[in-house]
Amino acid sequence: MKAIVITEPGGPEVLQIREVPAPQPTGSEVLIKVFAAGVNRPDVFQRKGNYPPPPGAPQDTPGLEVAGIIEQTGPDVTGWKPGDAVCALLAGGGYAEYALAHEGHCLPVPEGFGSEAFIQAASLPETIFTVWHNVFQRGRLLAGERFLVHGGSSGIGITAIQIAKAFGAEVFATAGSDEKCAACDALGADRSINYKTSDFEEVLRKLGADVILDMVGGDYIPKNLRLLREEGRLVFINTMKGGKVKGADEVDFSLIMRKRLTITGSTLRNRGTAFKAALASEIRANVWPVLERGAFKPVIFRTFPLADAAAAHALMESSDHIGKIILLNQWT
Repeated sequence: MKAIVITEPGGPEVLQIREVPAPQPTGSEVLIKVFAAGVNRPDVFQRKGNYPPPPGAPQDTPGLEVAGIIEQTGPDVTGWKPGDAVCALLAGGGYAEYALAHEGHCLPVPEGFGSEAFIQAASLPETIFTVWHNVFQRGRLLAGERFLVHGGSSGIGITAIQIAKAFGAEVFATAGSDEKCAACDALGADRSINYKTSDFEEVLRKLGADVILDMVGGDYIPKNLRLLREEGRLVFINTMKGGKVKGADEVDFSLIMRKRLTITGSTLRNRGTAFKAALASEIRANVWPVLERGAFKPVIFRTFPLADAAAAHALMESSDHIGKIILLNQWT
């Protein structure tokens, strides 16, 4: 089969088409004929050599989420059959004609997505798994609480805004332009802050937040702690500005005691099979009905042929997009 391979650590140009052996499902695996694959920030980190795949995952082909048709099933698969339309969370290997997934990490393509069902479905697994676990399981967001997501126009951001709003939270977001803030507002954010022209801490100081989802880190850390209300929860999923606070702004850990704050975070890719399967089951029960009644809609910024994965990565790194970037299998 054809696949996109990271030929060496480096820039987008190191992503090249190669002929590789097609995988074969064993045990509880399914083989998916890929129609579309989502592009995510961890794919970029892997391409640069900074985010190695877990043992057993494809080592040279990125891609953490796909949508397509099940082609074959392993001997222990009970929940799916050839011909089923699914989207799936992968440990890697999604930028290819075919990809393997554990049966427990697959979800049905939501009903009502229409002619672009596979494109929209391919945008879901990585972001929804991440948001549900971090915002609702670790962050314990409840209806009526105030929720702040940084990077509101990213794939994670657009997902977090819509799901949090659907579950009754008051939603704030930060983004890097007025256009991106307007997009966040259109998705349901009650207030969006352009972090390039305003200090989000100053804007939200009187309101505060109960849960903050942070993918930025760095100098956002002390600001987040000061914004959190009593019993607030700060959840990290990335530290794009660094995991340490530099400069004059210090972290006042007495805030954690006085306000009884919780600081937590997670990464998803290296979690075990059983954990991801349990997460998928909870998502199917709680989030899929939200999708199917139209309260949460995927936002697709642009699609590229798989052969143009390098261009898709360049766009991802530019941060000029609002929503998801999707690769289409032109060989299907």
